[in-house]
Amino acid sequence: MTKTLKAVIAVAFISVLAINAKAETQEFTFPEETFPEEHCLALNVYFETRSSNLADKYAVADVVLNRVRDSRFPDTICTVVKQGRYDSNRNPIRHRCHFSWWCDGKSDKPLNKDRWVESQTIAWSLIKWNKHRGVTEGATHYHANYVSPKWRKDRGMQLVGRIGAHIFYRWE
Repeated sequence: MTKTLKAVIAVAFISVLAINAKAETQEFTFPEETFPEEHCLALNVYFETRSSNLADKYAVADVVLNRVRDSRFPDTICTVVKQGRYDSNRNPIRHRCHFSWWCDGKSDKPLNKDRWVESQTIAWSLIKWNKHRGVTEGATHYHANYVSPKWRKDRGMQLVGRIGAHIFYRWE
């Protein structure tokens, strides 16, 4: 696909987002075939933070992008988001993924249209315009504030801070 065609699709996408933000009855689905990386990031934002504040949503997305840039993780957004253990049929093993929603056994179809449009907008603005990029100061890990995962102490993690419902860490 040419850069010009992608640019035209991007402008159309942003126009649709603006229209859909005001029209609850219209359904919008992110063009996964055209923008797979943006789609994966939007899904992660949606399922990890849909009931959290805007800063938390950007922070969770920032962690994914930090992982993409870190040599200890895969080098694409989709492979980072879908990272975990898989069975011999390439199905994710329940509760063995880096992001819990990916292998929780539940549907991965966004149902809240407003939150889905917001998640897509966040993904787009981070990937295309670096909006709020770096908000986590290099964090590569986070967890919800109501859990205490063992990895936070086992791997020499440095606390970055709390944003919304999540606590963020980076390697020392």
